[in-house]
Amino acid sequence: MAAWTWRFEKKDGSETDPAVQPEEFTTQGDAESWIGEVWKDLLDGGVDQVTLFEDATKIYGPMSLHDAMTPEAE
Repeated sequence: MAAWTWRFEKKDGSETDPAVQPEEFTTQGDAESWIGEVWKDLLDGGVDQVTLFEDATKIYGPMSLHDAMTPEAE
């Protein structure tokens, strides 16, 4: 069974400890739902960006958490 995990990073790409500890996710959707719920807490705790992995394979990232704060264009 694949494990989906997030890597929590500073702007310079160095790894940092998240303010909210993640669980182990069994699907990409679960991992993405979780990040959607806690991104603001992570940002407030000093995480600038995240990268998603399936086991050791990078799926995407780094994805800035600051971008989530930008209002959507109307």
